[in-house]
Amino acid sequence: MRGVRIAVARRDAVRRLLVSRWWRAAAAVAAGALPALAFPAPSWWWFAYVALVPWLLLIRTARTGGRAALDGWLGGLGFMLALHHWLMPSLHVFLLVLAALLGLLWAPWGWLVRLMLARAPSRGRAAAAVVVVPSGWLMVELVRSWEGLGGPWGLLGASQWQVDAVLRVASLGGVWLVSLLVVAVNTAVAVLVSVPSARTAAVAGLAVCALTAGTAWWWVPSPRPAGEVRVAVVQPGVINGVGGAERRVARGEELTRELAGRDVDLVVWGESSVGADLAARPDLARRLAALSREVGAEVLVNVDARRSDRPGIYKSSVLIGPRGPTGDRYDKMRLVPFGEYVPLRSLLGWATSVGKAAAEDRRRGTQPVVMAVGDEGLRLGPLVCFESAFPDMSRRLARDGARVLVAQSATSTFQDSWAPGQHASLAALRAAETGRPVVHATLTGVSAVYGADGAPIGSPLGTQRSASAVYDIPLSDATTPYARFGDWPVYAALAVLAVLLAAEAVRSLGPLSRPGRPGRGRPVPPARTARESSARRGR
Repeated sequence: MRGVRIAVARRDAVRRLLVSRWWRAAAAVAAGALPALAFPAPSWWWFAYVALVPWLLLIRTARTGGRAALDGWLGGLGFMLALHHWLMPSLHVFLLVLAALLGLLWAPWGWLVRLMLARAPSRGRAAAAVVVVPSGWLMVELVRSWEGLGGPWGLLGASQWQVDAVLRVASLGGVWLVSLLVVAVNTAVAVLVSVPSARTAAVAGLAVCALTAGTAWWWVPSPRPAGEVRVAVVQPGVINGVGGAERRVARGEELTRELAGRDVDLVVWGESSVGADLAARPDLARRLAALSREVGAEVLVNVDARRSDRPGIYKSSVLIGPRGPTGDRYDKMRLVPFGEYVPLRSLLGWATSVGKAAAEDRRRGTQPVVMAVGDEGLRLGPLVCFESAFPDMSRRLARDGARVLVAQSATSTFQDSWAPGQHASLAALRAAETGRPVVHATLTGVSAVYGADGAPIGSPLGTQRSASAVYDIPLSDATTPYARFGDWPVYAALAVLAVLLAAEAVRSLGPLSRPGRPGRGRPVPPARTARESSARRGR
């Protein structure tokens, strides 16, 4: 009896805390922050499958739809803060403002969770929740993937970058299908622990999720090797201070010369590895051409400078051959908000005074480029910095004929944070989605290479390294289902939500269309018979 009394007292205490507005708000922020632990650096990938459960259970207890929407917003704020906490030194208090704005995207999702799981849902409704709740989550990820809102950094499916079976799911439906799978498991677990009458439906949902992963593993073939290419990555390390750009180039040259005689096909430098326009610095172009001749391979550098042939600053992947620039150049198309440009600068320009926002907006490229490398014509698809977070960009390059994707990056501003590991992990997803190996080359780490199936090749270069590394990369000509069919999970989720809205509309309006049954809106007076008077009604 004493144990029962203690359990009841604890339950009552929890209920009192949840009734308190401030304690409930704090609980929502904390619950929303939990999924960040599934990403690097912690990389608790397994935690992603239950990390949403506390948040779901909290929203389920909301007394009104408005309260559920508030719980969704506060949880989204917590998720954004936890996932991007490493931006604090650059954005300061503005990070809280951005997290609050992005967190609003989860308000409708909170309302949707309560709609499906509040009180004691029927077995059918609980089973539907395992499909509907992930579909709502995917809409949030889709909207916030827009470049102007920060891009698709931290999509929940990206936490599974090191799980072979789930990478096969990514080749089937991209990171979108992986996110659906992860949220579906969380929803089924939440139903399992909170709705005893629907446990059978929850177990069935978990079985379907396991079957989906197993089917993808069995049905989607692993890309078959079709040739091999030897690529070297040059990572100069942290070089700051006066003359940092020139010293960075000099260190890159030193490390590249060490590759002479190693029969490499391509040397890749990181983002912003060259700080001057090569047309305006022919001496620098000649040095890089001499370097290419010395190692016997073309060098892909990244120029971050004001162009001499057009106004503005560009970040550009430039291919250097034995005679200098080959003419292949890719200008970065998708820029980092605040880091490379300030959205609505006339309104938000004050961000430059409280953080490290861009003092001048970078200019955008207009189209993707596939480069031809070497005499054998290896086709290379370059991406710059956080463009590797966008599934559609790597898919487009693969469809355009690229056999190797190269992401040139620089996360030195966030050197001792979770950012370098998070960024490098995205390359594994892009490789699995496209069936193309991905080289993630950085200035200061983490540099890494992933095969066409998303599995790591060789050892990465960590943030403490100033070195070069050579990777023998198997090529593949396979076309994954995701590369062929694109974002079909997104359209499937939209269809699910459309069916739900239609069903809810019919449910709410149904009584109005049935003869003899009053609608919900206006009470219907009792009918009078011919013998009945206003003074004497019925007998």
